[in-house]
Amino acid sequence: MSEPTLTENEIFALERPESSLLTYYFLQSLLLGPFFFVPLIPLFFRYHTLRYRFDEEGVSMRWGILFRREINLTYARIQDIHLASNLVERWLGLARIEIQTASGSAKAEMTIEGLAQFQALRDFLYGKMRGARHDAGPRKQSAAADREAELDPVVATQLTATLHSVAEELRALRLAFEERRAAGEEAGDA
Repeated sequence: MSEPTLTENEIFALERPESSLLTYYFLQSLLLGPFFFVPLIPLFFRYHTLRYRFDEEGVSMRWGILFRREINLTYARIQDIHLASNLVERWLGLARIEIQTASGSAKAEMTIEGLAQFQALRDFLYGKMRGARHDAGPRKQSAAADREAELDPVVATQLTATLHSVAEELRALRLAFEERRAAGEEAGDA
């Protein structure tokens, strides 16, 4: 069975989560037994206010009534993309797309949830993420050459001199160690 593919225009048209996300929120709330309404109320409003926007520059997500939250990510900032789904989400045909950036946080910067076309959307985001990195220009130099090119010439000269002196000291230590070992072997033979 082939995975559904979406065109770029169809992805740009995605704005709202699937209605099965509300079902998932309801089932998730039932885990608290008689207090199911406590998490259900905020999740209900989250579902009804949740909006996505995909465009040429990046992706944004917003939700909330009393406390409005909005997250905007450009494709160039995306570092990693994960798909996550539990048993109930798979049963409902849903998955979460967790987008990580280089923010230093271990958790995802943005979690896109409630979309049935999660695999096609993940592939689209991967393509945009790679495309944003390749659009930065051809990379012919090595990483070390890039770092050296960024250094001030005076700092680069000082760094080179320091590295040469460290290398000379290491050579001297190695020679001293070899002389000491040779002297020890001669004393052991006698």
